[in-house]
Amino acid sequence: MTAPLPISLFPFLLLNAAICFTICDANSNARCIQSEREGLLKFKNHLIDPSNRLSSWVEGGDCCEWIGVVCHNSTGQVHQLNLAPTLSEPDEFAPCFEWEAYERSKLGGKINPSLLELKHLSSLDLSYNNFSSIYILKFFAGFPEGIPHNLGNLSKLHYLDLGGNYLKPKSFQWVSGLSSLQYLDLSGADLSKANDWLQLRLSNCCLEDDPSPISVNSTKSLVILDLSGNGFSSVPKSIFSLHSLMSFDLSENSLEGPIPYYFGNISFLEVLDLTLNHLNSSIPNSLYSLNRLQFLSRGENQLQGTISRTIGNLSSITHLDLCSNFMLKGRLSTSLEYLCKLKEMDFLSRCCLGSLESLDMADNELSGHLTDQLGQFRNLAYLSLARNKIFGPIQLSIGELSSLKFFDVSENQLNGIFPLCFGQLESLETLDFGHHTIFEPNSSWILPFQCGIIELGHWHLGQKFPQWLKFQKKLSVLDISDAGISNVMPTWFLNLPIPFKYLNLSYNQLSGGISYLNVTYIVYLSSNRFTGQLPRVNHWQNLGHLNLGSNSLTGKIPPSLGHINLSMLNLRNNSMFGALPSTLQNSSLIMLDFSENHFNGSVPEWIRDKHSRLKVLSFRSNNFDGHIPHKICDLQYLQNLDLAHDNISGTIPKCFSNLTAMANRSNQSNYIYEWVSTRTTLFYLSALLVLKGQEDEYSATLGLVTSMDLSTNSLTGEIPNEIGSLIELRSLNLSTNLLAGNIPNEIGNMELMESLDLSVNRLNGEIPPSISNLNFLNHFNVSYNNLTGQIPISTQLQSFENFSYMGNHLCGPPLTKSCNTKGIPTDVANNGSSSEGILGFVIGFWGVVAPLFFNRSWRHAYYRKLDQVESFLNDVWG
Repeated sequence: MTAPLPISLFPFLLLNAAICFTICDANSNARCIQSEREGLLKFKNHLIDPSNRLSSWVEGGDCCEWIGVVCHNSTGQVHQLNLAPTLSEPDEFAPCFEWEAYERSKLGGKINPSLLELKHLSSLDLSYNNFSSIYILKFFAGFPEGIPHNLGNLSKLHYLDLGGNYLKPKSFQWVSGLSSLQYLDLSGADLSKANDWLQLRLSNCCLEDDPSPISVNSTKSLVILDLSGNGFSSVPKSIFSLHSLMSFDLSENSLEGPIPYYFGNISFLEVLDLTLNHLNSSIPNSLYSLNRLQFLSRGENQLQGTISRTIGNLSSITHLDLCSNFMLKGRLSTSLEYLCKLKEMDFLSRCCLGSLESLDMADNELSGHLTDQLGQFRNLAYLSLARNKIFGPIQLSIGELSSLKFFDVSENQLNGIFPLCFGQLESLETLDFGHHTIFEPNSSWILPFQCGIIELGHWHLGQKFPQWLKFQKKLSVLDISDAGISNVMPTWFLNLPIPFKYLNLSYNQLSGGISYLNVTYIVYLSSNRFTGQLPRVNHWQNLGHLNLGSNSLTGKIPPSLGHINLSMLNLRNNSMFGALPSTLQNSSLIMLDFSENHFNGSVPEWIRDKHSRLKVLSFRSNNFDGHIPHKICDLQYLQNLDLAHDNISGTIPKCFSNLTAMANRSNQSNYIYEWVSTRTTLFYLSALLVLKGQEDEYSATLGLVTSMDLSTNSLTGEIPNEIGSLIELRSLNLSTNLLAGNIPNEIGNMELMESLDLSVNRLNGEIPPSISNLNFLNHFNVSYNNLTGQIPISTQLQSFENFSYMGNHLCGPPLTKSCNTKGIPTDVANNGSSSEGILGFVIGFWGVVAPLFFNRSWRHAYYRKLDQVESFLNDVWG
């Protein structure tokens, strides 16, 4: 048993503990080194901090507790300084307030040299702020004087991130002063003026061809060089003197012409990536001499000719990609049998039967029957033969691919009966057989495996709803669109316990009501025979796309629909009615299509408030009235506006010039798509648009289309000159209104215009000569106005039929009516009305009216506006 301490020792121990506590507490309050704290405060004083996120940086404080500062635990020395924005960058469709908050979180101002007081700094992150390129480079490089002698104070810096500051350095000599640097990030920098770099990875840096060669005098030992995502049109010749190079990436450039044979000089090369360029020659034999090459990708070019026998020299190759080269032809070389190390390729070889795991031959011109030797690739897990010209039945040997997880043979010409051997594919997770004419064996057939993704679009599944779906327990993506199904959608399908992420049943003849669907993101039920009202959608909180177009739905839009964060809502061509619920303003829509219903009320004023992402807006063929709200002009991403065949009055807003996507030549994506993580491909949004007088569906090309259709309303006043600023517009239809005045000369600025319809209005004056600038015009109609004078001379204007100009007082080609020396029709000049003019009117009038007897939609549209046309004709001919 331990003896108790004498009571006389307690005061001593108590004093000792107090002293220790005082010393320890003093150390904890004085961790920050004074010179470094002062350096940081001076540094802060030269910064611009809109969001005040450096508010903790105050006099007398412990700099080790300041935001963005990390100190060594025992010495108190500042080792890391992280001043990147605390908010992540929003996506391009995020609300304005998110972008404003993100911009305010950025620091700006000058980089003060007091930062050099941080002698032990090892990591510095200034990325994605608003520092001027001049101030950053002046600090690191003494710009323009050169490298400062005190840059050695940062000799321990091994991590430097300056990405997202859009630097434009002319030299990289300043890097040599950072002797311990191991990581350097200059993302987004413009390096087109620098020619002495030592970087290894220069992807997406705006580099282009330069008449002065890239300096490689100090890069002879370079091993990895990444120039992907730049603007090179040819391979810089100086690259071929980098004899130590082992990895070279030139993908996603603009390379043209033949592949240089000089590649054969880089004998140590192991990785070569030339995908996504415009190379258009045969493959040089010198490339096949690179026997160290392990990764070779030349996919998605325009390579020609046959594959040489010398490809067998690539004995080290493990990845070979030649996909999407439509001009490659001929038989596969027997030399492929020597490529025994292949694991991923787009051609077949004998000796890799046991090692091949991935085979992607999609998007080529492969034809003929599917080989019966595929079953020999025992470890094959990924097989894509999509979008080729393969025909005939599925071979039974497919059933031997016991490791297969992904199988895509969509968009070929396969037919026959679905093989029972698929029951052996127990590992299969994704099956895409879309766009084929394969039939199921019988109505009681059960799909013999469990899949997460099944895409059988355009199959002929028969009239009955497929019963085998009852037994699929893992499905998240299902596409059985356009499959000939014509019965009532069964209740067991509506109540499946596992939710779909993507469901496409469109273009069938399914009927019944839509009471409930267990879908989390995308629902496509368009072009069926569904009836009844829209269900309450409280259970669809995460739904992104809802397409119920072209059914027989009735009733009003439930207010609950506005509480879903939808990106796309399509209720087109139903029988719905009533005013639009104000709750719809809560959605963040990209596409909104309510056309061909019976909705009424005015076009909502709230359309701008929460819909700044809107790209497609269609209220066509309803009963909307009132004026066009000016808030539509704030929709900067709007590409397609359709308010035709309504009862809208008032004038055309001059502020239409603010529609940025129609007015500016932008760098926006040509596609409007969504990525569904469990789907095999991108999901492109689609829309039905009426262009050039006919209705077509646009999907992958939707982002290329810009249109405005305000036809068949009661719009008055003049066409504003400002509309000529919409230089990106491809189609403009203002026909069948009450517009007066002259055609603006500014319309000639819309040089990309392909379709222009101003017919059946009260326009007067001459056709402006500037319209001859519209070189892409292939649909043009100004008939039934009060236009006079000579038709301007251009290739396009003289190519249109006479009915494009009838019902006016125009002369000159293509009309047979001649003009006098003043450009006035001779019959008008003579104050006469010839029999030719009367006959022309009769023929022209019935050329417009006769189709009304045979086309129901035309008849409906014209009769709604009959009073306008009658009034107009009375004015002109009365």
